Amino acid sequence: MSDVISVQLPDGSTRELPDGATAADLAADIGPRLASDALIAVVDGIEQDLDRPLADGAVVEIVTPASARGRHTIRHSTAHVLAQAILDLHPGTQLAIGPPIENGFYYDIELPDGQTLSEDDLEKIEARMREIIAADQPFVRHELSQSEAAAFFADEIFKSEIIERVTAGSATGEDAAEAGGGDAISYYANGDIEVPGTFRDMCTGPHVPSTGRLGHFALQSVAGAYWRGDVTRPMLQRIYGTAWASRKELAAHLQMLAEAEKRDHRRLAQELDLVSWPEELGPGLAVWHPKGALIRKLMEDYSRERHEHGGYDFVVSPHIAKSVLWETSGHLDFYADSMYPPMEMDGASYYPKPMNCPFHVMIYKSSQRSYRDLPMRLFELGAVYRYELSGAIHGLLRTRGFTQDDSHIFCTREDIDAELASLLDFVLSVLRAFGFEDFQAKLSTRPEEKSVGDDELWDRATEGLRRALDAHGLDHVVDEGGGAFYGPKIDVDVKDAIGRSWQLSTIQLDFTLPERFELEYVASDGTRKQPVMIHRALFGSVERFFGVLIEHFAGAFPAWLAPVQVRILPVAEVHDAHATTLAARLRSEGFRVDVVGAVDGLGKRVRNAKLEKLPYVLVVGDDDVANDTVGVNRRGVDRPERDVPVAEFVTRLATDVAERV
Repeated sequence: MSDVISVQLPDGSTRELPDGATAADLAADIGPRLASDALIAVVDGIEQDLDRPLADGAVVEIVTPASARGRHTIRHSTAHVLAQAILDLHPGTQLAIGPPIENGFYYDIELPDGQTLSEDDLEKIEARMREIIAADQPFVRHELSQSEAAAFFADEIFKSEIIERVTAGSATGEDAAEAGGGDAISYYANGDIEVPGTFRDMCTGPHVPSTGRLGHFALQSVAGAYWRGDVTRPMLQRIYGTAWASRKELAAHLQMLAEAEKRDHRRLAQELDLVSWPEELGPGLAVWHPKGALIRKLMEDYSRERHEHGGYDFVVSPHIAKSVLWETSGHLDFYADSMYPPMEMDGASYYPKPMNCPFHVMIYKSSQRSYRDLPMRLFELGAVYRYELSGAIHGLLRTRGFTQDDSHIFCTREDIDAELASLLDFVLSVLRAFGFEDFQAKLSTRPEEKSVGDDELWDRATEGLRRALDAHGLDHVVDEGGGAFYGPKIDVDVKDAIGRSWQLSTIQLDFTLPERFELEYVASDGTRKQPVMIHRALFGSVERFFGVLIEHFAGAFPAWLAPVQVRILPVAEVHDAHATTLAARLRSEGFRVDVVGAVDGLGKRVRNAKLEKLPYVLVVGDDDVANDTVGVNRRGVDRPERDVPVAEFVTRLATDVAERV
């Protein structure tokens, strides 16, 4: 056996190390800076701890805090420190799971004797976490057989259940992340396991070398969460936190969260008199007030205009349908948990629709179709109803009743690439009109457990979407197993004004529904062939899109969307009549204008208009009456303009509205 091994680095270069060397040794061999920054290693594509020996010929990447993998590891390890702190402060606590998530982590717990935590407890938990971090405790990996693990974790009810599922072969990906899966189940101890009181937690890892590598974190909130997301299982407490590689990154993230709080659409929707959620309606159901409904109308009118010019035919479908429709479509087999229960009448079961697609299939199927009819593009602003769990409902972003700007395109297989490329252009141009410029796409592939159709059709559909992304040059990531039960999809994410990502538009290729509903068209050679169906929601839902817009603009909608574009303020009562005449003049030009008379002081009325986030406030006094001018207070501009000719202001406003800026 050689005393030396050779490993390959990501750039293709190689390093020779003593037999038995670890990834930590490799990092030190490369340089002291990398040795101090190293968190974990990726060895032949698999993440592992730095202290595990390397094999000869391995391909090794050293992961540092600056990478996405590094931040993920920091958050995962900080979740373990959170669990340790809670156990120290509340002995007897049952630990469930504590995964890293986007920008942070959480841990689900059950305190003993029915105790609960509140937001006030977070400061004490944070203090204990900092003591653990200061102690620089090592993360030490151990492995047990399944039977050994069952005995080792016998007193921990949630860990024991995970082990049982792993042993029975029914473990989910979440279980595998917690236990490691396979014949061996791994756990991590913060130090010597022989020392009483040493913290240990079942986990597949990897982790940072020691707790001293952590520290830039903050606990954020306490929430409820059902074990395994099942309302019939115990309600646990979930502690959320965020963790970063540096104090600067943490501060920037907390600042972003503070800004996000200011932009919370639920608060702004009520402050600006746009939308409300009366308790009498039930969770996840909103009413739209006049100003909000006007913005919604503008959004929908723009959508209708673009679809009309884009070659779509408008259709309308009912809100309910008999069970046979949902049985044929597969929704009752694969989507029933998200559907409202049926209504029994006339000897049949009727379900509120969770999706519009089967109705559009019925429209296609109502006549014999020829290749000359294709592509057939159907568009509907269709209301749908989905039974979201109460804990998942979030203002307009997650509702139980909403309207989708739903399109379904029926085309030949030869049309797929051109149609998908055109759809992406259409989607991005509409999103840009609403102020979004930064996009990323996600390609979601076949879910392993819930899907219909054969492998060949899924592969063909997935490659069609991939080709469309490549042809468009759109950056994308792959979400393995994230597709719907009937086909793969592209989701388009946008970044808002403060850098948050929102998933909005969806394009989904579907060979399955045409097959289930036996759709066909007469090809040019006279044979009958099955069309391809493309699902496309551009806004996603009108409600969600509106909620995102509120937060993106912080309620300060651009002039083309603002319910009131111009407010006119007469300086004194003597100017009221002129203000009313000017308002009528602007309305005749097609602008949305109101007047607030001189019932209060001018300063107070200007301040109120700014609180309402109006694009323009015009002030008229003696000189303005005499010279047909106005004082212009434009939102976001500190110094008002004086003596602006009305005709000049009208031209400016018309340009502003037309450019949608």
